[in-house]
Amino acid sequence: MTPQIPKPGNPVRGSKTGKPIMALFDLLGRSWALGVVWKLSRSSMTFRQIQESCEKVSPTVLNRRLKELTSSGLVERGASGYRLTATGIELFELLKPFGIWSTKWAEGLPKDDRNETVTRP
Repeated sequence: MTPQIPKPGNPVRGSKTGKPIMALFDLLGRSWALGVVWKLSRSSMTFRQIQESCEKVSPTVLNRRLKELTSSGLVERGASGYRLTATGIELFELLKPFGIWSTKWAEGLPKDDRNETVTRP
């Protein structure tokens, strides 16, 4: 059985009533969903380019995520590949500060609790 695309008003993970924020968290919490949004924030990309830049995510998972993100109005397919919609760009702008914050957070962890290399977003 294929999981349904999270939509506000329908039951989603963490919410029987499907509050919009919970539907968004369900969608973005799926494997590679945030990675795809993050990668597409830089430029349009073909399926293969997304797959390569996302550490070779399986084609099945990537295809599913792109369908979900497209159905949710965050991604669209254009002549040069997939790209964020205006709504997707707005979402990314809200997420971008988390990248900055997470780098500071990682740098503040004891060395034993983090990977040796902290990359900037």
